[in-house]
Amino acid sequence: MTDAASIPTPTTVSTPTTVAYQGNPGAYGEIAALNAHPNAITRGYPTFHEVLDAVTRGECDLGVIPVENSLMGAILQAVDLLLETELHAIREITVRVSHAIMAMPGVTLDDVKRVYSQQPALDQCTTFMRRHQLVPVTAHDTAGSAKDLAARGARDEAVIASTRAAKLYGLEVLEQNIEDEAFNFTRFLVLSRQEPAPSDEPHKTSVVFAVRHTPGFLLETLEQLRGLNLSKIESRPRKDRAWSYLIYIDIEGDARDPQVALGLAGVLRKASFAKIIGSYPRALEAIEP
Repeated sequence: MTDAASIPTPTTVSTPTTVAYQGNPGAYGEIAALNAHPNAITRGYPTFHEVLDAVTRGECDLGVIPVENSLMGAILQAVDLLLETELHAIREITVRVSHAIMAMPGVTLDDVKRVYSQQPALDQCTTFMRRHQLVPVTAHDTAGSAKDLAARGARDEAVIASTRAAKLYGLEVLEQNIEDEAFNFTRFLVLSRQEPAPSDEPHKTSVVFAVRHTPGFLLETLEQLRGLNLSKIESRPRKDRAWSYLIYIDIEGDARDPQVALGLAGVLRKASFAKIIGSYPRALEAIEP
């Protein structure tokens, strides 16, 4: 007879969760993706649309897309896609954007003539660029610029990206924290095919709606949310109707809360179109790159 104590106890193997993001390894989107799940395996895609497609098809479990930067405002291309997808926002992640300038090993700042990066990153480092008389060159993304420079090996060029990108592609950081403003954060939404599980964490609820083009009707609709804290409100043109607009709103609170639920019900009654993008735990602190 076999001793029961000698029978090995089955172990539970945690299946990695694949998280899609836009860009290359080392991008701020990848940093968000790595923090979207405890055992995340990340996959980069060229566009936001392909990120959402990968999750919708089941190629990835989750996706992260940036929706707002604290200096540049809403990331409109990504925000507009939220209306088109059937995915649910299940979490918010805020990443501290800390830019570094990097070049091939042995290159000094005096050697550099041109600096490549995504346009928003270049715009956020204009003081540094002017002080050193560097010529900005727009590229597709930050980490992709680092990858391309490592492949070219050019010694009169540099890129602006995260310090993680420098480590991944064997580049040397010439200076860190070169952004004009230290208060630089990007807000990401984590998207899933499933709705989020209930939790007691502080929540945020995102909704988009349209109203009739009638004087005072937008105000009447917004009055349904009286007493709630709106952390964001923004209008965007509708793609299917000229001179008609969609209103995007972030409400602090869980859609299950009675006051929030009552306000949302009022909006749904008033609006000609409405969609709840998600009700999800909000980011309480920023992730350092």
